[in-house]
Amino acid sequence: MLKTEENPDYLNSFLDYSTTMLNKSPNSIKEYNYDLTMFLKYIKIHFGLTKETNFEKITTKDISLDTIKKINLNDIHAFIGYLAREQNSKPATRARKVSTIRIFFKYLSQKAKLIDKNPAQDLETPKLNKRLPKYLNLEDSKKLLEAADNEDNRNHERDYAIITIFLNCGLRLSELVGINIQDIDFTENKMTVIGKGNKERTIYLNKACIKAIGEYLSIRNTINVKNDKLHSNKALFLSERKERISRRTVQHIVYTKLAAAGLDPSKYSTHKLRHTAATLMYQYGQVDIRALQVLLGHESISTTEIYTHVDNEQVRNAVESNPLSNI
Repeated sequence: MLKTEENPDYLNSFLDYSTTMLNKSPNSIKEYNYDLTMFLKYIKIHFGLTKETNFEKITTKDISLDTIKKINLNDIHAFIGYLAREQNSKPATRARKVSTIRIFFKYLSQKAKLIDKNPAQDLETPKLNKRLPKYLNLEDSKKLLEAADNEDNRNHERDYAIITIFLNCGLRLSELVGINIQDIDFTENKMTVIGKGNKERTIYLNKACIKAIGEYLSIRNTINVKNDKLHSNKALFLSERKERISRRTVQHIVYTKLAAAGLDPSKYSTHKLRHTAATLMYQYGQVDIRALQVLLGHESISTTEIYTHVDNEQVRNAVESNPLSNI
């Protein structure tokens, strides 16, 4: 839970703006608050406004707008350098903080007009080494489905439906646990999910998904579920406690099914199953990259383009297909 009473007013105003006008999710707001609180604590040390060096003990509420107005690009660079040297932050973590700082100062200068100059206007994002996403190949995906469809497991209908949806629809973990029964339209074979930034999108369900969900619902609909703060009575997937299934429980299910399939669960995760769905659709379904973007709920096409990677066999086949290969 955010402790906004410990924030300066301008930070809380930014968080309110991000919630109401930018429609950012609660998780994004938490990240903004965490990143900016750390930044302000660093500025307090950097400007000699405190002798305390323990970040946990440093307060930010007393950091005035006059102090914010003194911040320049070099100060921000110093903070990013501190993250790299002292915190051993990964480039992706630093990139996120840079993005947060840019949005924050843009708000202060252009929206709230609390400062005249934007010190982050020319702030660059740390260069990230693009890595190909890990994913299961087709054969390993089939092994995982077989492991999930083990009737010795009393929850096998639920677990099989979860794995099937991950591998066929490419949902995020948060999207899967948030599915309500009423979100599924069996007439049109589609469902609605809430993605990043509370954005709603439509997911079309293939025959495998419809069958798996239907078989699970025949069990789910016999369970008497009380309404609670999680709206468990509406939830598609339930835990053994008859509550909306948690992210951790789903992660555990995926972990155990990967192990049962003879796959290394330390190498894969629910998000890797999302990578798998995207990769298989692109490689075998000849899916247009923009259709894949819509399906996955990516704001930018550049995020989706990482799934256009090719595997080693495709590279080998490309070389072998060269008309000069047999000369």
